[in-house]
Amino acid sequence: MERARVLARDVNADVGSDPVRIGIVTPLSEPGDSTAGELVVRGACLGAEYVREHGGARDNRAVELVLYDDQATAAEEGMFRSASAQMTKLALVDDVVAVMGQWHLRTTPWVVDVATKYNVPIFVENGYSSITAQKRSNVFRSYFSVEDRVPLMLDFAAVLGLRTVGMVCADTAFGIHTGDVLEHYGRTRHGMEFLRLDYEQDGTPDFDDLLGKVRDYQPDLLINGGVVRTNYQIMHAAAKAGLLPDTPLMVPFSYPLRSNDFWRLSGAAGVGAMWPAMQYRPSWPGMSEIGRWFTDRYRQRYGEFPPDTALTHFTDVTIVAAASRAARSTDRADMIDAMEAMEFPTWRGPIRYERGPAHWHHASPDLVLLQYQKQGQGFDESAIVYPQDKATAQYVPVRSATGL
Repeated sequence: MERARVLARDVNADVGSDPVRIGIVTPLSEPGDSTAGELVVRGACLGAEYVREHGGARDNRAVELVLYDDQATAAEEGMFRSASAQMTKLALVDDVVAVMGQWHLRTTPWVVDVATKYNVPIFVENGYSSITAQKRSNVFRSYFSVEDRVPLMLDFAAVLGLRTVGMVCADTAFGIHTGDVLEHYGRTRHGMEFLRLDYEQDGTPDFDDLLGKVRDYQPDLLINGGVVRTNYQIMHAAAKAGLLPDTPLMVPFSYPLRSNDFWRLSGAAGVGAMWPAMQYRPSWPGMSEIGRWFTDRYRQRYGEFPPDTALTHFTDVTIVAAASRAARSTDRADMIDAMEAMEFPTWRGPIRYERGPAHWHHASPDLVLLQYQKQGQGFDESAIVYPQDKATAQYVPVRSATGL
């Protein structure tokens, strides 16, 4: 996406002769999610601006962003090889001190393997649960994984007395992984029963047929495990099949936060949707000073409250800069040592990257379950319905007779 390249070029315009170089390998073209890639770049660019305005990186140096499209050669050789090749260039040619930007779970393990081979610190701000469980010294995350979000979803479903689940999942790495975790947790923790139907994301699935089968199952809960594009097709097919609005709907990743796009693409089918998210929102009182700087600057620049994808990559850039100031040098091993030893200011307060018993360097935020209760709500107007101690409103079941 050309807009993302222009952003990176502009922020790099005056970095001087010896900047601290940070790599970004993210989707900027099809078949990847280029919208997500642009949000990654927006956040990282504002991170570079923040560093420049607050003393610079090591020895007052500027941050330079080295940007690659991880889909650059995907059409010729597939997403895995394309993403790995871009990561290799960052490690060997561009000599970056750290890398970030992975969005798709299907490319993440390949990119991380290359980063590990060359001991490049890499921030993985997506839902890939096992990537921090592999206990690699160079892998860091401050976002939440699929395994973090599933208990929130299904524990609340159990509170509501929902026991049978109809689930439609894309055959992508994210869809399969999320479906597996949901099914395992629901069965083992709550004795839930599942009808799970997987489909080819890159094919031409008949969603009317799939959602008709789900309707015939008569589930208590519908989980939409679709990803880019097909997630909305599933919603409309569910409404056509008569599942919505009466069947409670959950989605396992936070695309409803892009409220303008969500309502434009979902319409009335999106009313009642629930999804797991961070507490991050305009009205949240816990936002730190650095978080307010970011949200204010993003609003000035783009006219809206920033999505969490931009937020996490802003955070990553500021963390790399802070580590560079404290490390013995900007050699990669010294950078990793600094990131393990330090506490970093973030939008939600200070965090540390620790080697825990199950995960290394996984600093997940607290999560809540949100619900859109009226059509057209902005995400700051969405209700926090769970956990109870953080709830701002009661869960509202949507019934066709209510006219919601």
